[in-house]
Amino acid sequence: MLCLLNSISEKNPVLAKMLETLENSSTFTVLVLVLSAWHLAMCLAAKFVEAELEKRAMQKRNWGKCHHCGKNLQSKGFQRREMKTLVGKVVWRRRVGRCPNKCKIGQVAPLDKELGLEAYQSTSFEVKHLALIAAVFLPFETAALFVKQFININVSPASIWCWVQDFGSRSKKRLDNQLAELANGETPTIEPMDKKTSSLPLAIGGDGVMVPFRSQEGSPSGRARWREVKIAVLTRLENSVTRSGKKVMRLKHRRLVAVLGNIDALKPRIWLEALRQDVLNAKQVVWLSDGGRGFWRLYRERFSTIAIGVLDFYHAAQNLWKGYASWLDGRTKKARDKFKTDRHRLRHGQSNDVLADIFIASQLEGLPDPARKALTKLYAYLDKHRKHIDYESFEALGLPLGSGMVESACKWLIQQRFKGVGMRWSEEGFNSLLHLRLDWVNGRFDDLFALTSPSPNL
Repeated sequence: MLCLLNSISEKNPVLAKMLETLENSSTFTVLVLVLSAWHLAMCLAAKFVEAELEKRAMQKRNWGKCHHCGKNLQSKGFQRREMKTLVGKVVWRRRVGRCPNKCKIGQVAPLDKELGLEAYQSTSFEVKHLALIAAVFLPFETAALFVKQFININVSPASIWCWVQDFGSRSKKRLDNQLAELANGETPTIEPMDKKTSSLPLAIGGDGVMVPFRSQEGSPSGRARWREVKIAVLTRLENSVTRSGKKVMRLKHRRLVAVLGNIDALKPRIWLEALRQDVLNAKQVVWLSDGGRGFWRLYRERFSTIAIGVLDFYHAAQNLWKGYASWLDGRTKKARDKFKTDRHRLRHGQSNDVLADIFIASQLEGLPDPARKALTKLYAYLDKHRKHIDYESFEALGLPLGSGMVESACKWLIQQRFKGVGMRWSEEGFNSLLHLRLDWVNGRFDDLFALTSPSPNL
């Protein structure tokens, strides 16, 4: 190996300098020894790729015929081509051909076609893949710096933005096709999972989060226009015990669904994902949500016959406090004590008693109108969810009582990436990146790339 390196470095001053640095490194330091070896390996890999491409360029090929005049295409010699790759810039020469009758078909390069390269492509699919992974988590400027630091290749934030648009639109098109198949009665393929995971209860929950959009398309200036994104999470629930003996619930095989739109837009998407997660054969299914009317309408229309509905306990307690604060004055000890007592009763199987007390209180003579309205509203709210607030029974079944899994999904999926300081999104740009983030968290990012990139020939 050292003889090969010395032979190559004699003809390449850059490689010679890298080899010298590597040989003279006396300590195991990342900045000297490891990085020197890394850069040297990349340069060598690029040289090997170039040598392989040059060898393939010399092979005889069938040029085919001109699709205009039918004449056999003729070789016009070699032309240079370069490509930004994971191992740096790769440069090679390959034969190009043209029509002898000078038909306006442009030049033809059979080797480019064999390699799956597009006409004006200057960046390999692998570099785009890496840049898009970075863009899923980082602002585009930071993603460009990440790529530069990792593989020493310059890509502009604008290029990464274009790739996000391209692959995001492909992801959206793929989803649209799957939704169309579902609407036509085709059942989606159940996602593979191990036997233990498939036997766990399936939890489904939904929530909404606001995102800042541009007030005018094409211009980031002006006040933000806030729009709601509907989000749903589907996950298997596993009860386990920590080393300290504490019982905890872990989320397994988590999948997210999101859409910039209303509940009716979310409905087919969440049902598609539910079928992928084998909802119809799950051992137990639970629906978790706050009091949003749209989500509970979705529950009634799609999941009420197969899932137990649970109203987020903390949201129920929050509404309980609002009612009592209006009735007994939230600044008083009496209000706080009454709230603590009834929250405990609500949590431990006495929801009917709590509802009865609220109803009696709402009928008291001399009760101020604001307090009566607040108690009447509280009663109607809890009474509508009477079947969904039996928290003691839910806990006995090992089910979660709060929708924290959905709130955490909202934070990761939306807030961490789309709500940075000064960010204003266009609808197209938001949807493109959202679909890529969904593909990433759902384990379908690489599949999307495999559908669009050529099979590697190197």
